[in-house]
Amino acid sequence: MKTIQINTIEGFRIGHAQDAEGMTGCTVILCGDGAAAGIDVRGGGPASRETELLKPVAGADYIHALLLSGGSAFGLDAAGGVMAYLLKQGIGFDTGVAKVPLVCSSCLFDLQVGKVLWPDRAMAAAACDDAQKNECRHGNVGAGMGATVGKFGGTATMMKSGLGVKAVAIGKFKMGAVVAVNALGDIFDPDTGKELAGMLNPGRTAFQNTEEAMYQSIAPVQNLFTGNTTIGAVLTNARFSKTALTKIAAMAQNGLARTIRPVHTMADGDSVYALASGQVDVDINVAGTLAARVMADAIKDAVCSAQPVKGLKTARDFMKRKREK
Repeated sequence: MKTIQINTIEGFRIGHAQDAEGMTGCTVILCGDGAAAGIDVRGGGPASRETELLKPVAGADYIHALLLSGGSAFGLDAAGGVMAYLLKQGIGFDTGVAKVPLVCSSCLFDLQVGKVLWPDRAMAAAACDDAQKNECRHGNVGAGMGATVGKFGGTATMMKSGLGVKAVAIGKFKMGAVVAVNALGDIFDPDTGKELAGMLNPGRTAFQNTEEAMYQSIAPVQNLFTGNTTIGAVLTNARFSKTALTKIAAMAQNGLARTIRPVHTMADGDSVYALASGQVDVDINVAGTLAARVMADAIKDAVCSAQPVKGLKTARDFMKRKREK
């Protein structure tokens, strides 16, 4: 197995657009003439668009793009910009009357970080333009622009997160993950178990344990509004039906379980997509197992590549402190 750049996975182009003042953005995954796709949603507060298309009983066998966006439910309208972009390219499901681009979308809540605004159709179209460059970028970019973690204690003790990526190849088989980590919980290294980012103490000098804090507050007195959500996708050049990809997306959620604690709460909208461009044949168990691994590594990358903004600390601040000691 070797690490590769996610932009080398055939059939996909990834682009980003963001607003530094609003601390919000969006990430688009363009699928050429179409890619099979599945989804697994485990959080209690998702914001999503056209995900009904991905159910095994639905008629659509593929989609043309996926948009990951900030802006909470307001950001769902940005997918219209992706549709308009694809329509100009002549890409879409041919109805006999017009081509209809099939665009799925999921959004995270980032309205509390910068100026209150959200991705719109113009920003999504800009992300599509950026996808033509197909550059491998991470950190404070796209849907990860306003991402934060460790929010059980409120905004005063949360930390900055971002957009993470990871991709590997086994022979001709490629699997990658892109994820915007905006979790209520804390983030842990999937290999060592060491905490990387999460809820800070009042002085913001050390981590608190969100799970322990929750256990000490068992009465339903806090308003943990759905202001969180980790959204992402695994991409592969393997050949799978959307039914199989629904299972692979579910297995990829194990990557969240390995790195985020707590995860899949009612205050999160955790949603993971699986997209396949269909070049090579691979066993579904291998693909699902590897999907979980690259997702976990991408989540680690999301917090480790984040840059401090608006006074928010990052995982790098604590790694730097350890090196100085």
